[in-house]
Amino acid sequence: MPVTDRQVERWLREDLGHHDVTNDVPDETTGRLVTKEPGVLAGVEAATAVFEYLGVDVVKAVADGDRVEPGDAVLRVEGESRDVLRAERVAVNVAGHAAGVATKTRAAVDAARSESDDVAIAATRKTTPGLRGVEKRAVVAGGGDTHRLDLSHMVMVKDNHVAEMGLEEAVTHFREKASFATKIDVEVESPEDAPRAADAGADVVLLDNMTPAETREAVDLLRETDPDVLAEASGGITVETVPEYAATGVDVISMGALTHSASTLDLSFRTGRRS
Repeated sequence: MPVTDRQVERWLREDLGHHDVTNDVPDETTGRLVTKEPGVLAGVEAATAVFEYLGVDVVKAVADGDRVEPGDAVLRVEGESRDVLRAERVAVNVAGHAAGVATKTRAAVDAARSESDDVAIAATRKTTPGLRGVEKRAVVAGGGDTHRLDLSHMVMVKDNHVAEMGLEEAVTHFREKASFATKIDVEVESPEDAPRAADAGADVVLLDNMTPAETREAVDLLRETDPDVLAEASGGITVETVPEYAATGVDVISMGALTHSASTLDLSFRTGRRS
């Protein structure tokens, strides 16, 4: 999902309003986007798209996924002063937010690797409306997995479905409606229900809001029932608790916090006349 001109136009229109006097500066200038704290970069393509939409030339210094330290240049630009300054805030905001997501994701991946080389750290659909593409790419830049990008990528049988139809009937219902290529992910809230979901035909069993001890019990029950079914832990998992869940034997740890609770990486834009 690359950033489109339509998205950039919407971002700029929101920031510039109807009569931008602030950035009505003559002549040409240069500028650079720099980091003010260590982290993992993301959103470089989005920031570039903002400048290029306004006709500003961009030279990239780093790529998504690169680790950076304070003072590192992310990209350099050259163009009409008015256009450089108009693009500045939007580019900084988008790149800073994306880099925050990537940095948090990398921290979660590193935490998982302290216990397991195999468990995947995945995002969820708890993304900012209009920024899902930017945030999901940032997760990848941080070493994570995007999970499903939208509702069409996988069927998730959640607690509301089970309450309405029952676990087995819900899985059967969606299996009949879904394509052969579509996986079924079934959410369960107790270790005892994990093998039930596997027997019903789940491809993935999501162990929701379980403690690490309960998660380990559920994984053991799943392995006895069907070793090929993937075990996914989710629900309130933080970077600090990732190692405990990674040690349970799950295949995937999905975390909404990667996108909805990531701090923005502190970036700064400096024009050539003051850099």
